[in-house]
Amino acid sequence: MKIIDLHCDTILHLMDQPHLNLYHNNLSVDIEKLQAGNALAQFFALYIDLAKQENPLQYCLSMVDVFHREMKIQQPYIALAQNYQDLLFNQQAGKISAFLTIEEGGALQGRLENLRNFYRLGVRLLTLTWNYPNEIGYPNVEERYEVQGLTDFGKEVVAQMNQLGMIIDVSHLSDQGFYDVAALSNKPFVASHSNARAIRGHRRNLTDDMITLLAQKGGIMGINFSGNFLAGSNWSRVDDMVRHIKHIVKIGGIDVVALGTDFDGIEYQLEISHLGNIDKLINALVCNGFTTGDIEKICYKNAIRIIKECL
Repeated sequence: MKIIDLHCDTILHLMDQPHLNLYHNNLSVDIEKLQAGNALAQFFALYIDLAKQENPLQYCLSMVDVFHREMKIQQPYIALAQNYQDLLFNQQAGKISAFLTIEEGGALQGRLENLRNFYRLGVRLLTLTWNYPNEIGYPNVEERYEVQGLTDFGKEVVAQMNQLGMIIDVSHLSDQGFYDVAALSNKPFVASHSNARAIRGHRRNLTDDMITLLAQKGGIMGINFSGNFLAGSNWSRVDDMVRHIKHIVKIGGIDVVALGTDFDGIEYQLEISHLGNIDKLINALVCNGFTTGDIEKICYKNAIRIIKECL
């Protein structure tokens, strides 16, 4: 089974620990583990903590440099992909595709030219917020932000991303921000690493109404492997992933579910610690009555549709 994972935080660790490399390391994501999991594509997030970075733009640019240097070093095995054609080309060359993303719209520092420049550097997905308010909008981390929507600049960012051909990611965005994106975007959008709030009542997860609307807009949501967002525990279990998937499919249909592991951004124990263990989830889905066609959609085909339609 091919796999596309919409979110990992691996580049942050390579940035902070220069002795690490992408081919073989002690993290959840490296090329050996991606190969073991039959990864077709991995989305690599450039994660920024605004509380720790005085200059988020410069920090993000430094992470872009780390990413591109690794792509050059590991070029026999992995290559940047910026659209569906690149994905096909890399697949035919026997390489994993690496999609570059930013997790924190504050990296733009309120300027659309920074978005365009990141696009030129290969970035194809932007998670609009992380856990702090920024120039684009508000996070879902606190109840007081729930009704706070996109700023005027945030609305410009949505329009510019549509025009450029970038994927808008609403994971971490406030509830009202989600609805603003749904109203404004003329392309499908994603929640790259979010689960179902009805199963685990965490603000990071989507309500049934959001799942329904996301599906109506042709978008997808990547199942997050963190135990905190699955069941509120320190243990990430496959059974809990299946519970979320079954609920999301019941509410939004099979076309709305994808994988967004959040690997290397999870502080909890993992039953699936890397993609080499992904058969545990696939086998559990089979045991719960999912067809091969269903599982293909969850594992990679729904993500491919978004890549085709947005990029």
